[in-house]
Amino acid sequence: MIEIVLAGPPMGKERVRSTRQGHVYTPERTVNYEGRLAYAAQEVMGDRPPLDGALEVDICCYMAVPESKPKKWKAAALSGAIRPTKKPDYDNFAKICDALNLIVWVDDAQVVDGRIRKFYSDRPRMEIRVTPITDEEGVFG
Repeated sequence: MIEIVLAGPPMGKERVRSTRQGHVYTPERTVNYEGRLAYAAQEVMGDRPPLDGALEVDICCYMAVPESKPKKWKAAALSGAIRPTKKPDYDNFAKICDALNLIVWVDDAQVVDGRIRKFYSDRPRMEIRVTPITDEEGVFG
């Protein structure tokens, strides 16, 4: 299993933007976050080649607790009783993992099973666990 932890507020992939002249670009915040994620993945992978074959990915996003909330609400959020329902959307967390192509895996098309969860934490971060699937038989038979 490969485990990547990126400290700081989790960020989902932002929508591609375009100028009036028709030039399309990825917002700088997304490019920077993907770069940080790629670097964290390179640190974990070391000299290992990218994984090949079917993969399972589990993404846990730990969001900061809003300062404006009362203490009782904050305590409930930190215990897991209240979960984040605000942006970023869960699917944009999966899209940010494009940064792991050719580092952790050859291509994200290898991900055949995945889960994305959002929690509150006093230590915002994104945790990504990648597990090779070795026994693909027996799922339905």
